[in-house]
This record gives sequence, structure tokens and C-alpha cells, in this order.
Amino acid sequence: MDILVTYDVNTLTSEGRSRLRKIAIVCKNYGQRVQMSVFECTVTQSQLEAMEARLVEIMHPLEDSLRIYVLRTGREKVLKAHGLDRYRDFGEPLVL
Repeated sequence: MDILVTYDVNTLTSEGRSRLRKIAIVCKNYGQRVQMSVFECTVTQSQLEAMEARLVEIMHPLEDSLRIYVLRTGREKVLKAHGLDRYRDFGEPLVL
């Protein structure tokens, strides 16, 4: 399933900056960054549950925000991208 993960972390403290790095690392393990705090991921249900549990464990609920959107029809049917698009379809052949 395709998901969109967005987050906003309070970085006024060193603890917040540390949380921001940790959240980005977890998200990178499951997908690719398409904007600074936005990741597109293709995951199984169990991967989604593991990822969400890890992110909720890292974030501070009174200071940070985490949103996970499940794109039930797939990203290609719901996405309109304008400008610089950082997404790469790794399911397609990669030409160097």
C-alpha cells in the first residue's frame, strides 16, 4: 500500500532536533523523501504498523505532529505534483 507520512517536530531544543533526525531516519527506512518533512512509502500492513509504532515512540505528543495518509487508490491516482518532484519509482528500470 502507498502511504504519505508528514511530520512537524519542535526543533527549539536539542532534544527536538534529535527527534527530528530520528524520525527522518525511520521514514527513510520505509520510503523516500519528497519534501523536507514528507515521505512517500510503499509498505505492507505489518510494515506500516511497525513504522507507526516506532514514530509514535520517538515523537513528543505535546510538541510534535505526525500524520500518516493511506493512499487507498495508489499515489498515481491521487497525486498532482508541480515543480521539483523528488520521487523516483524504484519499481521501474533505473537508467544511469
